[in-house]
Amino acid sequence: NRGRYETMSRRGFAASSVGTKILIALTGLALLLYLIVHLAGNLLVLAGPEVFNDYAHRLVSNPLIVPLEIGLLAVFLLHIYKTARMWIDNRRARPVAYQVKAWAGHTSRKTVASSTMIVSGVAILAFVILHVRQFRFGTVYEGPGGVRDLYRLEVEIFQQPEWVALYVASMVLVGLHLRHGIASAFQSLGVGGSQTARRLLAGGLALAIALAAGFAFIPLWVYFAR
Repeated sequence: NRGRYETMSRRGFAASSVGTKILIALTGLALLLYLIVHLAGNLLVLAGPEVFNDYAHRLVSNPLIVPLEIGLLAVFLLHIYKTARMWIDNRRARPVAYQVKAWAGHTSRKTVASSTMIVSGVAILAFVILHVRQFRFGTVYEGPGGVRDLYRLEVEIFQQPEWVALYVASMVLVGLHLRHGIASAFQSLGVGGSQTARRLLAGGLALAIALAAGFAFIPLWVYFAR
């Protein structure tokens, strides 16, 4: 253990494997908090154009929005970089993948969510770029009082079945990513024992499903109910 901590000290905490896992956990939880707030705001679309556009206008006209967006981008990029760095280091340390032999009676603890974290992460990154381009920097329709009519843009996009399908599929990937990521984050932070870990796993699963379903519901509602 002493040698391990001496090595970690020489390399720097943030560059060590322990530090990397903790940074991934903290940035992941910060992004999770953002998703919760973001979903709460997006669900206001159900209240109609006036309420939704007023919320969007208050949000973008807040002087703190730019520094908050820069901070969010920094957290997002750090999460991506550290996750990619850890994946590369793990691949180098284990160049030959383990082969599971069913006949040997081996039981793997891996799940679909844990086995596809990198794949789902890359897909989510591509989706986020598209999503920001469509809504943050997309077509600007002017509503009453000079307020941007973001409601109209959302309805316009989600009246197209291909976009609805893409968004729903992307939310399935988000749910899978969160399903493993939430539990992994608390594990990296050393939260609780086995009983607490089981509760966190169950809570993380419920939250992942709720967020994915909530975000997927919006394009489906616009397409079928509008």
